[in-house]
Amino acid sequence: MAASPAQQAQGNRTVVELGDGWRFRKGDIPAQSPEFDDRDWSNVTVPHTWNRVGDYDAAAHVAGSSGRQLDKYMGVAWYRLSFVPPAAGPDKRIWLEFDAASRTAEVWLNGKRLGAHAGGFSRFRFDATDAIDKGGRNYLAVRVDNSEPQSGNATADTLPLAGDFFVQGGLYRPVRLIVTDAAHFSMDDFGGPGIYARTKSIASRTATVSVVAKLASERTGPLQGSVVTRLVATDGKIAARSVSPILLQSGGRVEVSQELTVPDAHLWQGTKDPYLYSLETELRDGKGRLLDRTEQPLGIRQFRIDPDKGFFINGEHVALHGVGLHQDSMEAGWAMTKSQIADRIATIRDMGANTIRLTHYQHGEPIHDLADRYGLVLWDEIALVTAWTLDKAQGAAPPEIMAQARQQLVELIRQNYNHPSVALWGIANEVDFGPMRPDFLGRGLKVSPSDPTPMLEELAAIVRNEDPDRASTLATCCEDRGMPDVPIVANAVPVSGGNRYFGWYYGKPEEVGPHFDALHAKRPSQPQAITEYGAGGALSIHTDNPLGGPFDMGGHDQPEEYQSWLHEKTWPILEKRPYLFASWLWNAFDFATVTRTEGDAKDINTKGLVSYDGRTRKDAFYYYRAHWSGQPTVHVNGRRYVQRAYPTTDISVYSNAPRTKLFLNGKELGEQGECDNLVCVWSDVRLSAGTNRVEAVGSFADKDVRDAVTWNLDASRASGYYIDSGALVAARGYGSDTFFKGGSAGSTDQHPRGRPAVLAPIVPDEEHAQLATFREGDFSYRLPVEPGRYSITLRFVEPRVAPGERVFDVKANGKTVLAGLDVAREAGAPSTLVARTVTVDVTGNALDLQFVPRKGDAIVSTIEVRPSA
Repeated sequence: MAASPAQQAQGNRTVVELGDGWRFRKGDIPAQSPEFDDRDWSNVTVPHTWNRVGDYDAAAHVAGSSGRQLDKYMGVAWYRLSFVPPAAGPDKRIWLEFDAASRTAEVWLNGKRLGAHAGGFSRFRFDATDAIDKGGRNYLAVRVDNSEPQSGNATADTLPLAGDFFVQGGLYRPVRLIVTDAAHFSMDDFGGPGIYARTKSIASRTATVSVVAKLASERTGPLQGSVVTRLVATDGKIAARSVSPILLQSGGRVEVSQELTVPDAHLWQGTKDPYLYSLETELRDGKGRLLDRTEQPLGIRQFRIDPDKGFFINGEHVALHGVGLHQDSMEAGWAMTKSQIADRIATIRDMGANTIRLTHYQHGEPIHDLADRYGLVLWDEIALVTAWTLDKAQGAAPPEIMAQARQQLVELIRQNYNHPSVALWGIANEVDFGPMRPDFLGRGLKVSPSDPTPMLEELAAIVRNEDPDRASTLATCCEDRGMPDVPIVANAVPVSGGNRYFGWYYGKPEEVGPHFDALHAKRPSQPQAITEYGAGGALSIHTDNPLGGPFDMGGHDQPEEYQSWLHEKTWPILEKRPYLFASWLWNAFDFATVTRTEGDAKDINTKGLVSYDGRTRKDAFYYYRAHWSGQPTVHVNGRRYVQRAYPTTDISVYSNAPRTKLFLNGKELGEQGECDNLVCVWSDVRLSAGTNRVEAVGSFADKDVRDAVTWNLDASRASGYYIDSGALVAARGYGSDTFFKGGSAGSTDQHPRGRPAVLAPIVPDEEHAQLATFREGDFSYRLPVEPGRYSITLRFVEPRVAPGERVFDVKANGKTVLAGLDVAREAGAPSTLVARTVTVDVTGNALDLQFVPRKGDAIVSTIEVRPSA
């Protein structure tokens, strides 16, 4: 095997990308020897992961999902590469650099062990000078292990210990060889660049930038020289320059501090003006000869977060609104290329987001570079997620875990310190479940864990020491949600975020505002943000009314329309609260997890606004695009709900146009002005049998923007209504519950989260799907039918009460058609079908069905209305 290295010069360094020519095998067969025979191993290109997780049902129409080869293997695997290094003299040092290896890595070169690294998300380097054959062929072997942490195994001390995402394995980010002079900017500083710059002050357009250069030397004698730093504008002009003499002893380390004064500084102003200088730093010897050089972008900016007014960049208020993001794609898993990452960022920017929460671990260099370039504000965080110990007693973090958290945090900060886009260092996510940690994470607790606050306070202190400008932060799940024994961890950090799923896992969307109002009142001096909110949205599952019945937060019934509804209800509440300095919805894209079988997917979290492959944008994506992007946006909702259930429907359009018209099969249905919440709705639109083309046209100042969808209506549905009462997602042959007023939806079945449904016995069993759900209470239905005679069939099942406890009437257009109905008495046995059919003449344009209780609540399971001959 032989590499074809991509070699390039960077200043006085030589960088060789080690991407091609790797051999790979899963399993733990010692393969570090240069003589090991790997000819039967697979040929792979790095970045590489063997894992492929998650697939959609065929009905979701996600190209490439159905039938693809999945691989959930978690364990040891080996990579091997032979290569010939570039020429390097005796005064050079040679380094191996890994941008990430998951979860742990152990590295040998020519049979000599260079070292090991724990933590699957950060850059690490090894000095390979003493092991490398500078003139011949070299043999590199890397053992990686992404085993799930368990007590006593090799990854037991490697974060994350838990989490609702799949930790993929491999050399999933680039690997390279770097040749430096024996005197160089530090290469062993937690994977950092060795040069650290911060905007110290900005006053009257003059900025002061402080620079710290960390130097190391393995030369045989002392070095007298200088560090030369230049700040170069985009037009090539030098904006500032500093020269500092240095004396560097053999085997020594030196830090050099410099200050750059930048007159008329061009500031990095987020998405408004993400201006980047180039920071060029050189190490020169006493004769002025270049020994080492680094070049990296620099944005001059200062952040401030006010607990009442929100987020500021250089004194200018910026309302931050954006998304959470995981680092995987359906096609590549974690081994995403730069172009694939750029595509993801392009999608996020098109939605109009100006901030990203990089969850739940350190993301790579490419996404930070893109955020710098486009002005996206970042929340970075480490992989301290939910759990900090595997001990069943749930005590304090063991020393090994605490050391791992410290290491991940320092690596995160050093490696991303110079990125102007980074605003916050996240030290933990949802470590405040207490004893209520959900079973679906695989570690439901029977005891109350220790309070992790001491651990968090230590991590917050590291942030203060490492970075005087950025705050530590964390994302909580559970404070003030009525859960017992929940530790209040937000006090450990100066800035707090909350993951809150009102309207999904608990409560109602309108409760999110009062909840954060209470937190703001509780800690008025602490800035607050909402760090997650959202709902599952299945591409192929649909409803006619998002309030028609209960959704299943851990199972199948997660229609796309409910996701849209929840975001429509939540965003206006968040937007009106300026003290929330940022909002990050969950999630930008569907992502892999092995804790879920939900909606129309397995091993996928479907809360993304875009599908896992990055190609299908769900309706809710366009809701935010209309609000956030400033781009003309017109989007007809329900495009994937093609086969319609009812002859009449409401049509919803997301539009930020001053005027929007709707057309059905070429006929104009009316124009609306600027719509409330940018959601335009045309009610009770009657479809035709066959194909229906729905088109919306938004009129903007300079152009019209159009969007169209095509729906189908079977001839058998053109004049009839088949309602699965109480169902958010209808059984086959029916439409979901809609046209109702009042009452509440229920089911005879139980749907425990993350476990199979418990089905109640219903007679007849073959009609279980439509009979299990019901609407009960004092309620009515108003069906927009044309004048004529109709046959109405009503089906009932008594879910729980005895004869005589539930008695009610049914009226049609004010006339009683069923009197004193007692379903339990009529059935004669529990959970047994009772059906009644009546004929009604309708003279107007609607059929009103009223279910009027006499004793207890009225109830109905299905309603069928058909024209009668």
